[in-house]
Amino acid sequence: MARPLAERLRPNDFDGFVGQKHLVGEGAVLRRMIDSGRILSFILWGPPGTGKTTIAKIIANKLNRPFYTLNAVSSGVKEVREVIDKAKSSPLFSNGGAILFIDEIHRFNKSQQDSLLSAVETGIVTLIGATTENPSFEVIRPLLSRCQLYVLKSLEKEDLLSLLHHAVETDELLKSRGVQLQETDAMLRYSGGDARKLLNILELVVEADPDSPVIVTDAKVVERLQQNPAAYDKDGEMHYDIISAFIKSIRGSDPDAALYWLARMIEGGEDPAFIARRLIISASEDVGLANPNAMLLANAAFDAVMKIGWPEGRIPLAQATIYLATSPKSNSAYMGINSALETVRATGNLPVPLHLRNAPTKLMKDLGYSDGYKYAHDYKGNFVRQQFLPDGGESFSFWIPQENASEAKIKKWMHECWGDERKFSAD
Repeated sequence: MARPLAERLRPNDFDGFVGQKHLVGEGAVLRRMIDSGRILSFILWGPPGTGKTTIAKIIANKLNRPFYTLNAVSSGVKEVREVIDKAKSSPLFSNGGAILFIDEIHRFNKSQQDSLLSAVETGIVTLIGATTENPSFEVIRPLLSRCQLYVLKSLEKEDLLSLLHHAVETDELLKSRGVQLQETDAMLRYSGGDARKLLNILELVVEADPDSPVIVTDAKVVERLQQNPAAYDKDGEMHYDIISAFIKSIRGSDPDAALYWLARMIEGGEDPAFIARRLIISASEDVGLANPNAMLLANAAFDAVMKIGWPEGRIPLAQATIYLATSPKSNSAYMGINSALETVRATGNLPVPLHLRNAPTKLMKDLGYSDGYKYAHDYKGNFVRQQFLPDGGESFSFWIPQENASEAKIKKWMHECWGDERKFSAD
């Protein structure tokens, strides 16, 4: 029995790899690291079908080191420890220790991830993780801090077309059927930037056609798949499109549209935790200080969903969705931290003024640490003017209050405190 087309076409080196040029193209960071043979632990984060497993297999082919693979769906702490024990007893080659590839690492719980820490830290194994979920939510901080993070992107149209033509020109089974790509729009639309799904669709259409040569048309693809092109796919590109529409509807203050996209996700079997997390992000990024209670309600909705599950969990999610969509909007916190980060990256590590430094020892006191600091609560209104920004950064301005009742009140208080010394405006 022939292997699936996606497996038959899986490249053994980067010369045949499609997409992700920012990572594996000539001179790109991951390509350089792998070509050198000295790799650090890293996690690949991206949608399905973007090359995460292929990258790991190319590494297995290129590097002369023990290579172990685990799938987080079917493996637990026992299997992790067995691999680590094998790695300890295996002869280590000149380029380092064993490599452990864990597919769907986001499915490992905390104890399973904890079991990896020591081996990764001491170099017994070099970890390569693959995940479709945001690692900052799904991977424990100690493990994440020991790994580089590389983000993979959905394949572009040009990449997908290149892959299709490569398949029909090089695969022996497709060549024997004389496959001709008369139309490709439907295959590209259904694939959603997923290379594996694209090849599966091509293979399905070819196998279902009794004629030779096989002429691939959009109508034939739709007929063979027998599904709605707008159907929700929680594992594909549609997953990202619909959550984008959901968040933008909340940001645009349209509760009906937000509820529609929420219903699409629920009906499609989306992970409720994913929806709830996005609501918390939206509450902070898009509603923000215009209605600080939005964050509290979004967080409460997350807790409620985790406690009660489906189907009742749809109700607190809907409540939070409507509340956020109908709240006044402000992204001043989002814009403020982005502005501050840009300044930090541009100015580097400016010293903390001496009067703001802690002085737990006599030596520090003698050096002037904490000298001149004014304790705000000793003054009227619990406020006293003093310098909190670093020397040379007194003019920095990051938070710009926006036009809403809540921030207008905050802005008034800030002007009462700082007067004309601090602008708190875009002027």
